[in-house]
Parts: sequence; C-alpha cells; structure tokens
Amino acid sequence: MPCTTSYLPLLLLLLLLIFLVPPSETAQNKVIIKGNQTILSFKSIFRLGFFSNNGSSNWYLGISYASLPTPTHVWVANRIRPVSDPVSSTLELTSTGHLIVRDSVYGVVWQTDNNEPGTHFRFSETGNLILIKDDGSPVWQSFDNPTDTWLPGMNVTGRTTMTSWRTLFDPSPGFYSLRLSPSFNEFQLVYKGTTPYWSTGNWTGEAFVGVPEMTVPYIYRFHFVNPYTPSAFFWYIVAPSKANSEPMLTRFMVDANGLLRQYTWEPQTQSWNMFWVQPDTPCSVYSLCGQLGFCSGESLKPCACLRGFRPRNDAAWRSDDFSDGCRRDNGDSGEKSDDTFEAVGDLRYDGDIKMSRLQVSKSSCGKTCLGNSSCVGFYHNEKSNLCKMLLEPPVNLKNSSSLTGVNGDLLYIRAPRKGSSKGDISKTIIILCSVVGSISVLGFTLLVSLILLKRNRKKKKTRKEDEDGFAVLNLKVFSFKELHVATSGFSEKVGHGGFGAVFKGSLPGASTFVAVKRLERPGSGESEFRAEVCTIGNIQHVNLVRLRGFCSENLHRLLVYDYMPQGSLSSYLSKTSPMLLSWETRFRIALGTAKGIAYLHEGCRDCIIHCDIKPENILLDCDYNAKVSDFGLAKLLGRDFSRVLATMRGTWGYVAPEWISGLPITTKADVYSFGMTLLELIGGRRNVIVNSDTVGEKETEPEKWFFPPWAAREIIQGNVDSVVDSRLNGEYNTEEVTRMATVAVWCIQDNEEIRPAMGTVVKMLEGVVEVTVPPPPKLIQALVSGDSYRGVSGTSCSEGHGCSDLNTGLSSPGSRSSFGKPSSP
Repeated sequence: MPCTTSYLPLLLLLLLLIFLVPPSETAQNKVIIKGNQTILSFKSIFRLGFFSNNGSSNWYLGISYASLPTPTHVWVANRIRPVSDPVSSTLELTSTGHLIVRDSVYGVVWQTDNNEPGTHFRFSETGNLILIKDDGSPVWQSFDNPTDTWLPGMNVTGRTTMTSWRTLFDPSPGFYSLRLSPSFNEFQLVYKGTTPYWSTGNWTGEAFVGVPEMTVPYIYRFHFVNPYTPSAFFWYIVAPSKANSEPMLTRFMVDANGLLRQYTWEPQTQSWNMFWVQPDTPCSVYSLCGQLGFCSGESLKPCACLRGFRPRNDAAWRSDDFSDGCRRDNGDSGEKSDDTFEAVGDLRYDGDIKMSRLQVSKSSCGKTCLGNSSCVGFYHNEKSNLCKMLLEPPVNLKNSSSLTGVNGDLLYIRAPRKGSSKGDISKTIIILCSVVGSISVLGFTLLVSLILLKRNRKKKKTRKEDEDGFAVLNLKVFSFKELHVATSGFSEKVGHGGFGAVFKGSLPGASTFVAVKRLERPGSGESEFRAEVCTIGNIQHVNLVRLRGFCSENLHRLLVYDYMPQGSLSSYLSKTSPMLLSWETRFRIALGTAKGIAYLHEGCRDCIIHCDIKPENILLDCDYNAKVSDFGLAKLLGRDFSRVLATMRGTWGYVAPEWISGLPITTKADVYSFGMTLLELIGGRRNVIVNSDTVGEKETEPEKWFFPPWAAREIIQGNVDSVVDSRLNGEYNTEEVTRMATVAVWCIQDNEEIRPAMGTVVKMLEGVVEVTVPPPPKLIQALVSGDSYRGVSGTSCSEGHGCSDLNTGLSSPGSRSSFGKPSSP
C-alpha cells in the first residue's frame, strides 16, 4: 500500500502532460520559417517569408520577388489574420500534414485546407508553394489559392478567384475580384463577388472578343482548355526572348481600385512597366467612389466629393480607399427643409436606386424633394419636365459619356445651405434689416452706381469665370497686351505651322521662355474656344508640350506653351544639317513620341486624334526628350480636310489614305503619320527628297524621290542597314533599328485595320510585343512589280510623268518622280 501511494503523483503528472501538450501540435511539428528567416525558390526569383507594409505592426507570410529593389508581393497566406510578433511567428508543417502560420499570442492564424496529409513541401521557381505527399503528387498549392496576382503558369479554374488588396498597403481582402464567368468562357471583374463590371468577352478559340490586343503576336502564349464546361481552366506562359534565355518577369494584378493591370519588369529602368489595363478608365469600376462620391478619373486621386460634402472616412481616403463615399458637411441631420440644390450636370451612377417620377417643373421638383426626408437629389429634363427624385444616395457619380447629355437629364444634389442654423438666420435677418434701412436712405446713390457698374458686368463675370475655372487647371488667362509685350511685339518668330505662327517670348518675373502660338483661323466662338482650351489644359503627359495659358480677347486667339530649346525634330532631318542625333537619342525620341500619341488616344477621358503628326510637331527639350505639340488644335479650330491639305502643302506624305478616300478618320490616321515620321528618323532625311543633280537643260524641274516605298521594301527584305542614316557610321543597336523599322512599315499599311494601335506600337518598340515581318503595303507592291503606283485618289504616278497623288507627296505637275533609289540620294 505505501508503495502504490508513492507512484500515484507520478501517474497524475504523466497524465497531465499527455493532455496539456499534444504531440501532434508541438514536438512533432516541423518549423520551416521562424521570424525573419526566408526561403528562396530554385533560381532565386521568389522569396517566401514574413513582411510588413509601410511601417505597420501587422505582419504577413507572403511570396515576393527576391531580386527587385522595390518589394513586390504576389501571394499572402494570412491576409485575414496578421501576426503581431514577427520574431517568434512561424510557418510550420504539422504532424497532420498541413501548413500553418502560428502567432505567439493568438496561436494558429492560417492553415492549408488540404484533405490529404502532406509530408513535405516544394517552393518552385514559378513562385508556387506546393505541399506534396510521399508519392510526389500535390495536395495543396498556392497557385490554387491566389490572392490578387496571377503569375505565368498559374491555372485559373472555375473555383479560382483573385481578390484585390483592401488598400495599397493592406493585404486584407478588398472589394474586387477576377474570376471565370459562370459560363466558363470569359473572365469577369466582379464587385463584392456578385456584380460584374468588366469582362473579356467570349473565347473564340484563339483570343477573347473584348481583348483585341491578344490578336497581336505577343511573347505571351495563352491556353484555354475545355471552355464552356465546369472543367475549364486557363493559363499563360512567357516565351524567352532571343536576347535573354530567361523569360521576363510579368504578372497580372487586380489592384485595390478594381483595375486589372498587367506589368512587365524593365531591367533598364529598374521599374515595373504597366503593359495593359482594363477597364480603360477608373470610373468604370463599380462603386469605386462610394455613395455620393464623384469619380473624376484622375490616375492618382480618382475620387472627390461634391461641393457641400466631405469624405465619410478621412483616414480611409488618405489610404486611397474611397468605398465609404461622402457625407454632408454638417452631417446627415439638421434643418433639411432649408437645404439647397447643387447643379452637378449630366452625371451617371452605378447600379439601380429607388426613384420617384413626376411630371413637374424644376422648381416644383425641388420643393417636392425638400419635403421628402429620403430624397437626396433629382434629375430634371427641361424639355419633358420629367422629374426623377432619388430616394437613395447614388453611387460612384461620373460624367456622362455624352458631353451634353443624350436625354437632357441634369442632376441636382441636395446639399446643406451655408449658414443655415437658427443663429445664423437671426444674424442674417438683422443684417438684412440694416441693409434695407441703408438702401432706403441711399437708394438714389445705389441706383446710379448700379447703372454705371452694369456696363462692366460682362467683363467682370468673364474674369471671375477665368479665375475660378482655369485656376484649377493651372492655366493663366493672358491679355493680348501682356503677350504683345512678352514677345516684343511678336518680333522673334521661331516657327510656323498649319495652325499659325509661333513666337518666342518671356513672361515678367519668369526665368524661362515661352512659345506663343498665334492662331490664324479661330474657327469657333469664345465660349467654344474656352471649352476646348480646358480640354487641352487638362492633358498632362511627360511627352506632350504643356499648355501654360491662353488669350481669348475680341478676335485674338493665342496659346502659351513651354518653350522647347532644341527646336523641332524636322531641323535634324537633313543630310546637310550640322546637328546629328545619335541612335540612342533617335530611339528615345521615337519611343517618347509614341507614348505621347498613345496617351492622347487611350489615356485621356475623351480620345484625341492629333491629325497632324509630323517632325515639325515633335519638339525637343533641353535633354532631347520628345514632346508632341499641337494636339487638340484640329478640334479646337474646327479644321476640315480641305484646310488640312492646304496647310500640309509639301508634306502630304504623312496623310493616311483614308483622308483622301473620304473614310471616317480614326486614331489609325495618326498611326500612319507616325510610321512615316519613323522612316525619316531612321534615315535621317525627309520622305520627299529633291535631287537637284538630275536637273538638266531639257528638264524644267528637279526629280523628286519618295523615300518610303524604297525604304519599306528594303526593310521587309531584311536590308535594314541600307535604310539607316549613313552619317551614324554603323554606330547603332541593330536589334533596335530592326524593331523600329519594322514597326514603321506596320504603321504605314494601307488598310487601317492592319495598323497597330498606338498603345501596341509603344509595346512593340519596347520589345514587349513580338514584331513580325509585315505585309508589303501597296506602294511597295507597285515598286516590286515595276508598275506605276495608283494611290487611293486614283491618280497614277510613274517615273517620267506628272504626279498629283496626295499619298505620295508629289504635287508638282510635270515633275519627274521616282520610287527607286537614286545613285546618290
């Protein structure tokens, strides 16, 4: 009995240890990562480890690129439950065959959901974390459980969802997701898992209908297996380039603002280049700016609050989370019967809201709305007197696709009247009484003053509109006298184009010069001119000349731009020019010009077609960076085609065939002109060359040689070196020359549908999109066959005969014209 009693405490202690310390969760767990330890993938492309963002105390286990200077995270494990103590937090493989993230305070905060136990793991060079069992087959992998990023080789199935981060620095799940549609034949961007707001369109077997860029020969290879079925899955890979055996780094990402972006890594600039983005405007993202938020479409701050409103959550807005929307300045309660209405124009909103319809005047519509505590505003149509009262706050207000409104419905938002409290009203009454008493004494004096002031009312009103409206755009409204003084009476002329003469000037108190363009044909009234100037002034891009101000006084219309000290590209395109551009500079000019035009076509709220791309309109700053000028002026002046031809006399070689044929003009007309400009930049010469050596006694005019047909033929046949400016003495990058020359021939295709969009041209020049050999345009086919070239105007051009075809640039009857290369060009 004493012996039994002595062993009892030991038995109790043993039982206690068994229950309190389960071996499956402690002693038998394998710690993979602890604290600041990391694991690299096979080729050290990706890193697995704990990280935090922007100095936050929240830590996450994630996968990121290992060798990039800027941390870029592609997968997060515990995005819902961050760990608080990074030093003692661990990634473990449990005895039950699961991966877990353990926090020293809260215990297990994340674990894999595999049904079969895993015995070990592998971290692949593709960035995939794989849990596998004894036979080597995977039981769980991060590629099947993505966060916001889609990497090459990652299969997307009907069960796969990529969900955005909450904000730029908060990895917790956001509102926007990318998934396969329920019909398994297209991708959708979805708000809160239920509301699609963008799709790729149906799969055709080779591409998605809504992604025409996929028809261009990419370095990407897309694969869709079993579409239209629940077993469908889609993936893509990146083919290695010829210059590098390793595929370039690329990724798709659903960002916190609901945009699907595709990035490629640029080793030269050590930065991510945004290759592609959809939707094409942030305002198309569902509910981006929340209730009563206005979407302006600005890339950095796309959302704003209307007058009388403020962000509902200031801290969230500072983190670019606009989902909480806006609220009234004085809160959602108060003397609502004393509210006023802000006219905000022809705005649209997302989704459907409760609405009440009446057939009344605008004033009656407003009174009815004020009498309803649920009414937050109304639409009213002046023509039909249709009143639509909004009984819920509209979401993500944005400008209508029409500038004037298709239906004429204008939105009025209910807002607090300033100084509407009872105390303010009492003060107002006292002030009004005093004013009325003063008026009764000084009535006659005031009446005389009003009559005198009436004469200047219009001028003062215009000045106030200028100060209020154009200050936002950082545009200065100049008087004609100011610009006359700044240019010393328009004495130093630095250029002349189809829109007018350009003069060098200097503003008082400014250390830099400006270029003042005096428009010769103001084709519109003052209000229309100012509206278009607003459009131009709102466009900012590193490769576009910045508009600083304007003058609209009587019949004077002048625009003030930044002055470009190196002049226009045209001054460098001559064999006799003393200034020689290096190949590096030429390539930078070509790429910068393409980016500027692409921004006009695809980056602005309203697409802008330049209509006059040529070397004279490509200006160079002090570092020889390209700046496209004269954009938006074709619309501003209301210029028709006859004026285009008149102002482009001698440079008709830049005009696309559809100009002459009468077809609708699209952005592809600019692409054609850009291609012609590229040929000049490569060859260091103008497209139409006058060979004075051929002038003989029997000839009345010199021979004119049209450079593009010969150059394009040589490029297609692989003789690119013969086209390059001989003054470079072979000092150029052969790969860049070939790529740029081939892009030029793609741009000057007769069929505009074959020409690439300018956004694609940028990617082709950068080497991101594969540049294949283009088909020969008509002018090349005519040159190869030896026949005369018949342009779209139907005028035949052949050697030794007069030519008036606008597309060839030969406009002098009786002059000799040649498509072949002369003996001494």
